[in-house]
Amino acid sequence: MTHNRSSRHHREPEENRRKLFAKGSVMRLTFLGKETQGGGSPTLFATDRGTYVVQGWKVAGQSDDNIEIPQRLLAHLEPHTYLGATLSDSGRGTFFLSGAPVTDAEALSRMDIPGHEASVEVPKHKEVWFGEPATGRGV
Repeated sequence: MTHNRSSRHHREPEENRRKLFAKGSVMRLTFLGKETQGGGSPTLFATDRGTYVVQGWKVAGQSDDNIEIPQRLLAHLEPHTYLGATLSDSGRGTFFLSGAPVTDAEALSRMDIPGHEASVEVPKHKEVWFGEPATGRGV
């Protein structure tokens, strides 16, 4: 069965993404991890803006603000945080997500982005737990 990379994909409102990341300063990146799969190089970075930059495969027929990443890339997130973007499961071990395209020339020069990939900036959120964490023990 063939899958269309653009069939399951959620787009965040364009205006909201532009407001989040219109800071105007040079973005500093911290490498968090990489997942090589089939010759690609999806990569995760933290920024000094309190966001994540996610590098992934371009989605056929979509703009560069839409990418596909292996689910394993999420293992490189900073502890107790998550991506502030909607992830759509492809059903084959990858997620689709969208964010603000990275346009900072200095940040892009530090990244190795093949022509079949793009990078997007997404919010970084802290995990929030309500009540007591589950311990597996009875009360």
